[in-house]
Amino acid sequence: MQAVFLDTTSLDREDLDRGPLEASATDWSFFDETPADAVPERIREAEVVISNKVPLDAEAIRGAPNLRLICIAATGTNNVDLEAARQRGVAVTNVVGYATPAVVQHVFGLVLALTTRLQDYTAAVAAGRWSQSPHFCLLDFPIAELAGRTLGVVGHGELGGNVARVAEAFGMQVRVAQLPGRPERPGRIPLNELLPDVDVLTLHCPLTPETENLIGRAELERLPDDALLINTARGGIVDEPALAEALREGRLGGAGVDVLTREPPPADHVLLAPDIPNLIVTPHVAWATRAARQRMVEELAANIGAFQRGEERNRVV
Repeated sequence: MQAVFLDTTSLDREDLDRGPLEASATDWSFFDETPADAVPERIREAEVVISNKVPLDAEAIRGAPNLRLICIAATGTNNVDLEAARQRGVAVTNVVGYATPAVVQHVFGLVLALTTRLQDYTAAVAAGRWSQSPHFCLLDFPIAELAGRTLGVVGHGELGGNVARVAEAFGMQVRVAQLPGRPERPGRIPLNELLPDVDVLTLHCPLTPETENLIGRAELERLPDDALLINTARGGIVDEPALAEALREGRLGGAGVDVLTREPPPADHVLLAPDIPNLIVTPHVAWATRAARQRMVEELAANIGAFQRGEERNRVV
């Protein structure tokens, strides 16, 4: 079986054991990166294609006559034209649950850094303000506690559910939003009703037509002025110019963002401006612990093995 991995270095920086993956097919081609114009040639003879973030559109899928299986090296599926794959009879799999511990700890890393004003105090110490203080401590930036505060979860699946459990260990109250376009479920609260009552809003839903710009200017205005917004899901779920505006105007307490609409972002991206207060931007690494990436390798191998045995595993098409 001829297999191609289009963007290997987005997963493996020579610190993982590829053995399980290499054993899952007889003929492998591993490419560090694949620009869009090289996709058709690289997958033309392939039976199995793995892509983390390289787009596979209808034209590329149609141009690969031997293609039988697309393995997405991620949970999100928006980089593959699923309908084109379905029409061609090409199976598509993703990977779920592999990065749960990593994402959960990253969410609370962002929450705690913002709540304790970690960056502000670190900068103040580096600037010499502690050394110049008349007291034993600095109290220049207000510090909040998580206990007794309310966490709003948008997307209460594998990731959102585990974030909620850790929040409860901190003594937080958890409220879960009703996602648009989904059947109503007991205990879920319409988003517009939820927003005014949360101290931290964390996003864990997929990017779909229903969730694109789900958190826009109107939704940000409904949040309390001291609320925090955490997005480790997908960049397009948040209206990024509106978020920058809300932070600059002091209408939001802070934001932690691990994902942007365009990745990698241009240097002049609206959320990379240096004058935005109380904003932490990390480069889409919430998932990226070594343990999580190794689990990804093993899950990709398991998906390929299941397909070869005629079994359905993590199938999205």
